[in-house]
Amino acid sequence: MRENKVRSVWQRGEAVVNGWLGIPSAAAAENMAQANWDSLTVDLQHGLVDYQTAVTMMQAVSTTDITPLARVPWCEPGIIMKLLDAGACGIICPMINTRKDCEAFVGACRYAPAGYRSFGPVRALWYQGADYFKHANDYIVAIAMIETRQAVDNLDDILSVPGLDGIYIGPNDLAISLGRPPSGVPTDKLVVDTIKTILAGTKKHGKPAGIHCGSTAMAKEMIELGFQFVTLLADNAFLNAAAKSAVSEVREGISVKASGSY
Repeated sequence: MRENKVRSVWQRGEAVVNGWLGIPSAAAAENMAQANWDSLTVDLQHGLVDYQTAVTMMQAVSTTDITPLARVPWCEPGIIMKLLDAGACGIICPMINTRKDCEAFVGACRYAPAGYRSFGPVRALWYQGADYFKHANDYIVAIAMIETRQAVDNLDDILSVPGLDGIYIGPNDLAISLGRPPSGVPTDKLVVDTIKTILAGTKKHGKPAGIHCGSTAMAKEMIELGFQFVTLLADNAFLNAAAKSAVSEVREGISVKASGSY
């Protein structure tokens, strides 16, 4: 089996630095994979990525030793199993609000008797090794997204589901659920306090907590708080920010030169 860096980093008690792939392009994914992430998550929930493109993106990530993960569109067993069969080393599942939701999610990630995943790993077998079936249940990471008031109310029940490896906070949906506007870098006291409450709950259950971060400063702050999985922005955000910065810098130079010529 290949190394699952998410598990390896967690076993060392450290924080996973995760990247986010929303541009539907194997070339863009391969480019992002040059940045020395621990893991890269292909996002099929929001944005433009479909299943077939996601497969090519994971193949591109697999040119490196970075661990490929996938966020599914919903807690639907079929797409969870197909992405695992395609080589995803873990699944991030949105809108897990109850213990029943979490049991259904975790079950789709595990072969019997721990779950109900159907056997047919296809690319996972080629990519992760001939002993895939033997180790898959302990190898795959199942990460539930906690992003609603209901999920916070049911946090203990969710975290007590056997086989759940960790949780992942979606700050924007969490804020909306709490009656606050979405923000990539939360500052609202209720949202910030709720994030800390979720983190405390995961620590009580001995599970790693992750969060999507709208800035590198936020990511570092979250690691200091005790989060063990931080996502830095997304590929499209990096591209957008770098392009805007470059164009602004050039236009600024042109403006200075023009004003100095009169």
